[in-house]
Amino acid sequence: MSTSFTLDTSTSRANPTPAPMKRLTVPRIRSRKQDGVTQDPIVMLTAYTARQAQLLDPHCDLLLVGDSLGQVIYGLPSTVPVTMDMMANHAAAVVRGSYHSVVVVDMPFGAYEASPEKAFASAARLLKESGAVAVKLEGGEAMAETVAFLTSRGIPVMGHVGLTPQAVNVLGGYMARGRCDAEADKIVGDARALDEAGAFAIVVEGVVEPIAIAATQAVACPTIGIGASAQCDGQVLVTEDMLGMFERVPRFVKKYHDIASVISDTAETYAKEVRDRSFPSEAQTYQPKT
Repeated sequence: MSTSFTLDTSTSRANPTPAPMKRLTVPRIRSRKQDGVTQDPIVMLTAYTARQAQLLDPHCDLLLVGDSLGQVIYGLPSTVPVTMDMMANHAAAVVRGSYHSVVVVDMPFGAYEASPEKAFASAARLLKESGAVAVKLEGGEAMAETVAFLTSRGIPVMGHVGLTPQAVNVLGGYMARGRCDAEADKIVGDARALDEAGAFAIVVEGVVEPIAIAATQAVACPTIGIGASAQCDGQVLVTEDMLGMFERVPRFVKKYHDIASVISDTAETYAKEVRDRSFPSEAQTYQPKT
């Protein structure tokens, strides 16, 4: 769902200015990897709002409406409590704010694990209500049947292996995966199973680098790393993490800026000007016409 009509941006902060560009498609993303090689690495970032999507869209191939919004936006302790309503509403905002990137929306915990039929109902709802074009779900070989069920019914699926945050209660934390042979073999096997089931891409998260490379080499579809390896076919980060909105972030995050300090300093300046009555000045108030 691309913006294809003229909007008066002077009356709304949220609406994007249309641009003469076609939105990327799932097949084009999938085709980036040819004969095991991706010459043009895939860029993906998370987005949860229309304005955030506007700013990120020109630079990304994919925008992920991640269930990480539970922690980033709502202050929840994990992604487990995230609801379908949250995902649908934020995904719709991101679609409205973008015109170039493929918008992928996370399936929240409990929305797809019970059966392929349950997953189809949840995925269909998310795509209908948001305008996103693909869903992402966590899990490897156990989810292969579901991935095949969805893709054969017209719903593109991005897989997710390695550290799967929705399974934090089973995993016992957010530590890196693949440190023992059995776990490493499982990660590679999970990626292979999702690829064979029809996933158009696979997120590889929190995996020791040699295993991330092995998984990338084992599948025909692109892999997108997060705490994995530069040898993956693309990369994703939580946008707020890489912007420096939080003091504590995973070790695999590179902070490209310190936006938290910018916001704090700006708020401090505003508060000072309010208290000393220097804001608003004549430039920010309406004076009688002469």
